[in-house]
Amino acid sequence: MKQSLRFAFCCLCALFSSAVAAAEKNGKDSYIASVDRDGVQRVRIVGGEYFFKPNRIVVKANVPVEFSASRESGIVPHSLVIQAPEAGITVDEDLSTEVRKVTFTPTVAGTYPIYCKNKLLFFKSHRERGMEGALEVVP
Repeated sequence: MKQSLRFAFCCLCALFSSAVAAAEKNGKDSYIASVDRDGVQRVRIVGGEYFFKPNRIVVKANVPVEFSASRESGIVPHSLVIQAPEAGITVDEDLSTEVRKVTFTPTVAGTYPIYCKNKLLFFKSHRERGMEGALEVVP
């Protein structure tokens, strides 16, 4: 009886460790942008195998934002999309292994989805596979 309880406990610990590692790999983290001396909020964002890192970004409204965006090396193409024209945000960029600058100035506080629009034939879209995040604009 004690051995089976130990075994079950070890299995649960292993599952928890795997879940934590997967969450870290998939970019489950946040970044709060600060305003640089020149008045721009700069954020480095990387897309990879169905993740964005960071996947939650907090910026201030009415302050310019500059993303330095790229993707990890590999053959799978990825994109970076944030569609919130009502908030002054229209981003639709194909990601490359070379860093690209993406600039915008959010004008309305709120939370806006960040996602990859790519999809291969009849498979799930990259967004459906977890390649999404959020841009939170605060006053």
